[in-house]
Amino acid sequence: MKKILALLLVACMIIGTLTACSKDSTSGGQGNGGSASAATNGRPEDHVTLKMYFHGSNVSDDTQVLAKVNEYLDEKLNVTLEPIWGTWGDFDNNAVLAINGGDDVDIYFTCSWSADEYNLFAKRGAWVRLDNPENNLLEKYGKDVWSLLPEVLTNGAKIEGSDGFGVYAVPGYKDIACQLCWDINVPLLEKYGYTVDDIKNTDYYGFGEILAKVKAGEGENFFPLLIEGAVAERMVDNSIIVAGDSGATNLLSYYINPVKTSDKGAYGDVILNKFATDEYKKYVTKTREYYLAGYIDPGLANAEQANNLRSEKQLTGQYLIGTQSYSLGYETQASAERGFEVAFVGTTPAYVDTTSSQGAMMAISTASKNPERAMMFLNLLNTDPYLFTLLDYGVEGIHYTKNDIGEVEFIEDARAKYSPWTNGMGNVTLLPPQKGQGADFWTKFKAYYGAADQIPILGFTFNSDNVSNELAAVANAAAEYALTLSVGAVDPETVLPAFLKKLDDNGMQKIVDEANAQLKNFLANK
Repeated sequence: MKKILALLLVACMIIGTLTACSKDSTSGGQGNGGSASAATNGRPEDHVTLKMYFHGSNVSDDTQVLAKVNEYLDEKLNVTLEPIWGTWGDFDNNAVLAINGGDDVDIYFTCSWSADEYNLFAKRGAWVRLDNPENNLLEKYGKDVWSLLPEVLTNGAKIEGSDGFGVYAVPGYKDIACQLCWDINVPLLEKYGYTVDDIKNTDYYGFGEILAKVKAGEGENFFPLLIEGAVAERMVDNSIIVAGDSGATNLLSYYINPVKTSDKGAYGDVILNKFATDEYKKYVTKTREYYLAGYIDPGLANAEQANNLRSEKQLTGQYLIGTQSYSLGYETQASAERGFEVAFVGTTPAYVDTTSSQGAMMAISTASKNPERAMMFLNLLNTDPYLFTLLDYGVEGIHYTKNDIGEVEFIEDARAKYSPWTNGMGNVTLLPPQKGQGADFWTKFKAYYGAADQIPILGFTFNSDNVSNELAAVANAAAEYALTLSVGAVDPETVLPAFLKKLDDNGMQKIVDEANAQLKNFLANK
């Protein structure tokens, strides 16, 4: 009997050991606190909450959407999402404050043009390197999304950051080429006897007659020219952002050929202080003329309200000609959102530059306690049509319906309360087409951007390490002067010379020289 009991005891011990080993093998041995510990069905065992900071949102009621989103995320990843809906007006300031303050945000929108600029904040150590050899989050949890992205995006994400050369954010698959356009309120234009062709056949310096006629007809409190100053300047001058420049106010420019963007522009392969060019002076002089004529709302010169004011006027049709960064098919979306026909007139063909490849990205914060789960979430968001459509368009039947060919038609009242910025969300090609775009829209979209020309310095990113003090000083000067000059609120005859002197006194030429030395080396080794 004792022998039998002993054998039974040994058998129980063996079974217990095998059971424990089985549990260990399914958990992955990852532990808690943002780990990837998973049960046998692949769903992690420990529940986490992820905070994600979005940009450009117009969201006042997300209750119904988040109920569905978090039900799905709980099932898939054992995650609850807490979005922070940054707007065009508050994102730049508040996101940077959150990063610098060490807030517990897991994922941030970042890009080549926002205040939390991708390259700069990667060097500062704000973003997790996703392909770090010691803990390769892309390899472990991001293979699906990486395999869907075009090479221009995956290559554009590789930069020099605090943990060496690598990937510090997941690029959003949106319009991967840049195209700036005049945003036209078509019914208002036609009301005064003009057509979109009249805009196509002139330029910024020839808008005066049209603006004057509409201003006289619509009254003193109507401002027909709705510009974002920095964007308008680039459109008029054919200058582009240099990747790695100050995110707060871009100081450097490379001038492209507006007809064939793969050819060299007016200055060749040279980077300039754009504020010191003849083109910039001509632009601000004309803009001042338009401002004094009452064509530009003075509120656009106030940095704290300009972006929100511009968005409100777009949505309510309180403009004639505006500025817009274009994405193929956006006429359909904008017309539906605003309730009137919108047309876009490009000032150049679509072109691929470094900043467009970094035009919308999602970075995991180094302050995140759950980087593994954050990577899982970004992988799912950017590969799962149900989740992406739900988070961007809302709940079918509440925020939108679909017609017989699967096109989305938004329900106006609900969409007005829940309207995230689509191009800031991630892989937009997962979305169903909108009404009027056609069932084959995304095939056309990919072909359109796949055929876009590449600028001569594609891939170049300015490394400001050697001039970081100077860059900070001149960025402060630009914050003081650039916006008011670019929307015409101050007299360039007196203010521009004072601005240029302040730039020079704080080391602008040193920055320009450093940028050109790097560009020369880049092109020599390209």
